[in-house]
Amino acid sequence: MSKAVEAVVSNKKPEQLSGLQLYSRFAFAGAVCCGVTHGALTPVDVVKTRIQLDPVTYNRGLVGGFKQVVQNEGAGALLTGFGPTCAGYFLQGAFKFGGYELFKQQSINILGYDTARQNRTAVYLASSALAEFFADIALCPLEATRIRLVSQPEFASGLLSGFGKILKNEGVGAFYSGFGPILFKQVPYTMAKFVVYEKVAETVYSHWDKKSMSDGAQTTVNLGSGLIAGFAAAIVSQPADTMLSKINKTKGLPGEGTTSRLVKIAKELGFRGSYTGIGARLFMVGTLTAGQFAIYGDIKKALGAVGGVEISK
Repeated sequence: MSKAVEAVVSNKKPEQLSGLQLYSRFAFAGAVCCGVTHGALTPVDVVKTRIQLDPVTYNRGLVGGFKQVVQNEGAGALLTGFGPTCAGYFLQGAFKFGGYELFKQQSINILGYDTARQNRTAVYLASSALAEFFADIALCPLEATRIRLVSQPEFASGLLSGFGKILKNEGVGAFYSGFGPILFKQVPYTMAKFVVYEKVAETVYSHWDKKSMSDGAQTTVNLGSGLIAGFAAAIVSQPADTMLSKINKTKGLPGEGTTSRLVKIAKELGFRGSYTGIGARLFMVGTLTAGQFAIYGDIKKALGAVGGVEISK
């Protein structure tokens, strides 16, 4: 190959993907980043859930909670629910990140680029809310199984046995008894997560040109923006997260509806009780959100998913 041809090839822009080719890559990157980060933080999630469900016993904070779980049940207990956590958030991540990119593009198509750019905060909010709604339909059964395994270690040995036992004994409806609280938790969580991330990243790139930054520098921006977004999302969604843990701990009384159970739980908790375990959750959500956006950005680049439309400027 001649030097002239080599120069042309080396300067050739990456192929601009679109349609299924593009959004399947977004979905895969989202699935991996959520599955990996949530799976890695399973021990923190176990302790956080124990603090929420039994604050009288687990009253020594995050570090103390780790020690209590290990002393009482062994180190292996910290991985309780690892299977449904990875599987559930792998599915959720695909719908959440892939859906967010899809709905953002649809908003641009409907509104036009200039209108979407001028109203980009509203676009981010609407796109993330819609994406999370569909993501929660996929997540809810596996999240219900995870919480049952964590709150009742003797219930089943793992994902398949726990899932099957709930299905057999309580029916499909039991998987969605927490659908209301999971929406109440995840939709505001995701809206805060994406909007704060976009705004922080937008502020950074208004001072430094993104195109001139190295891959490492862009990953650092993703980490920092994700960390701040995670803190905001955790604070917004904490009350619903506590209620979700409570409602999935045990099945309801005969004839007791989900709404009445939620009202009863809310009254029992109060405002202060709804923020039980916030320290553990700030650490967990801040860490995993930073990791998610860093992994998501790197995987998108590796897969050549460069056809998305930016509306930050």
